[in-house]
Amino acid sequence: MELSVWLTFFAASWAISISPGAGAVAAMSAGLNHGFARGYVVTIGLVLGIWTQVVLVGAGLGALIATSSTAFALVKWLGVAYLIWLGIKQWRAPAVPLASADEGAAARTGIGALIARGWAVNAVNPKGTVFLLAVVPQFLNLAEPLLPQYLVIGATLGFTDLVVMGVYTALAARVLRALKSVRQLRIMNRVFGGLFVAAGALLATIRRAG
Repeated sequence: MELSVWLTFFAASWAISISPGAGAVAAMSAGLNHGFARGYVVTIGLVLGIWTQVVLVGAGLGALIATSSTAFALVKWLGVAYLIWLGIKQWRAPAVPLASADEGAAARTGIGALIARGWAVNAVNPKGTVFLLAVVPQFLNLAEPLLPQYLVIGATLGFTDLVVMGVYTALAARVLRALKSVRQLRIMNRVFGGLFVAAGALLATIRRAG
């Protein structure tokens, strides 16, 4: 991939990462529930989910999801159900201060579970697949080996997401530290629970092109 092409994709990847979506909600929710250090683990899962999408697109499976109504619907509704489940879980989360939440969450939620949560948010999302199918080919040089180009694309998307989602996580953790009352914490849990459900509802409106 030529430097000029990569720089254009690098700029586009920042816009992709910064744009609000289920990944941003997941990162902020993790910061809200676990603080920055532990909540940032979810971002690792989000990046793994992006890489899963890149692999699907590179292997041609993304085209199947984009063109097969059955495959598209299956992946879409799995994603919708998962986001709504996260929303309900967040809505019902206990309203406890961050210091107590960190200890309790550490006992209840392992690192692997947090990574799996982030992975599922991005991997089970046909909107991401269709988006990558529309964007990635514009930056590929078909006369050159494709694997190195996909590796560069995956690394670039991973880097920008690590930075952007880290900022989202830190902002949410900072807000949580400022919240003192049970009422404030309960409101925040319900706000983020509602955002997850809203993200699921938006995903449900996505239609397969053509």
